[in-house]
Amino acid sequence: MRKIVYVPLDERPCNYRYPLQLASMTDLTLEVPDMALLGRKKTPADTDAVREWLLGAAPDADALIVSIDMLVHGGIVPSRLHHTSEATCTERLDVLARLKQSHPHLRIYAFNLITRVPAYSSSEEEPDYYADYGNELYTYGWLNDKAEQETLDDAETARLEAVKAKIPQDVLADFLNRRRTNSFVNAETMKLVQSGVIDFLIVPLDDNSKYGFSPMEQRKLSLLAEELELGDRILIYPGADEIGCTLFARAFCEAKGYVPKAFVRYSSVHGPFVVPKYEDRSLGESIKYHLTAAGAVAHDNSAGTDFILMTNSPPVGQKDMAECSTPYAERNRAYFSETNPKEFVQAIRHYIREGHTVALADVAVSNGADLPFMKLVSASGLLHDIAAYAAWNTSGNTMGTVVSHAIIESYYRGRGDDSAERLNRSRAYYYFRLIEDWGYQAIVRKDVIHNELPRLGASYYELTHVQDDVYAVICGKLEQFFAQYVQKGCPGRVRIEDVHLPWSRMFEVGFETVLEAGPDGV
Repeated sequence: MRKIVYVPLDERPCNYRYPLQLASMTDLTLEVPDMALLGRKKTPADTDAVREWLLGAAPDADALIVSIDMLVHGGIVPSRLHHTSEATCTERLDVLARLKQSHPHLRIYAFNLITRVPAYSSSEEEPDYYADYGNELYTYGWLNDKAEQETLDDAETARLEAVKAKIPQDVLADFLNRRRTNSFVNAETMKLVQSGVIDFLIVPLDDNSKYGFSPMEQRKLSLLAEELELGDRILIYPGADEIGCTLFARAFCEAKGYVPKAFVRYSSVHGPFVVPKYEDRSLGESIKYHLTAAGAVAHDNSAGTDFILMTNSPPVGQKDMAECSTPYAERNRAYFSETNPKEFVQAIRHYIREGHTVALADVAVSNGADLPFMKLVSASGLLHDIAAYAAWNTSGNTMGTVVSHAIIESYYRGRGDDSAERLNRSRAYYYFRLIEDWGYQAIVRKDVIHNELPRLGASYYELTHVQDDVYAVICGKLEQFFAQYVQKGCPGRVRIEDVHLPWSRMFEVGFETVLEAGPDGV
């Protein structure tokens, strides 16, 4: 396997750039469509143009990684907004069968989300009516699902009736009709696995919870998978924007005949048992899904392992789990009593000294790094010995990202491949993750929102009129972060270039990192 064609979920760096950065560390080629074809946020991609590009790019490829949401609806946000008929969806899916028939050697790895239902009222990434009825739609689904699984008490029954009465019938009809269409597409995609068109499928649960529309659809699809006898060719688990990286890692493992063994170590004894925010199952179970999906296997001890996944885990889950922005003093008391960061850092040092490839999954808080913990890691002098790192957004986003990088890095380290160019790209990506997940999400974003945007006459979503000034401020603060926490001991100089905000909002940032070798090389 040498060439892989990739149709991403959307044009944001997490979906478009991250898999390309992983591919640059390998001898595989990843070909993507021009970003101009992929739409922007609520503006869908030109699905006809994407299919034409795919038909032109795939014939000489060994594998295809494809987002069904992009192929059918034009991206992740358009999949939440469309009014596409089932017939049109089927027609757009048909390109995969055509490709497989013409090129039976082509390995097709696909993913298609179970549409999320946020618990808040905002139309930023949802239909316009979600600004008024978002929380009610979430609650309606949550209580309906719970009623199917358990018994509602009187208060919950009254609340269900109240939210149902508040949601206009046309709003509920639109919302449910779109979910039915998206569920239909998921079922049709699973049938393509059964027929041999798709070789491996991931159905990620995007921002889900214990009860609600997403768990209802998950059960339905799980039963269909059993009925179709799909076995290990389909996985359904929490995730979304990291799946392009996960499937690239899987294709890499298959190309190399590599089944990496990963030992998972937690910072809290409660770690594997807590259910993180925005997810529906314990962290320990989710990690097994991420490893399996990427082509790895969970190992039962550190001896003989290919990499160690050090997991800075939350000691509590769901509503008690802290956000990155939660002031340290306001965290749940378990963060001070049921986790042991100093012992955890000592264990990282021990495994590194033993010669292990160590990856760090920082998921103790949501939407960014655990700042006090990462300060401790920085002070320990271990930052430059860690092989891979991630801490962005949901636990699933982080896990898929760090596992993918760890798999690739462990393969080359295990074979003694220390070529300067490959190592430079791998380390540049590692420093990118530190700057983005720790520097931006945990420090710079909040600073800029509260201290810089008001000065510039801008706000979280309203900043295009001063975007160059905002970009310059962000770049300067990221450079300050790197100098303060990361630069000491760095084998070279890291340049931060092309800082931008992909969706003209403060939530996610895009930039490039260039690692210039020091006098002793990288």
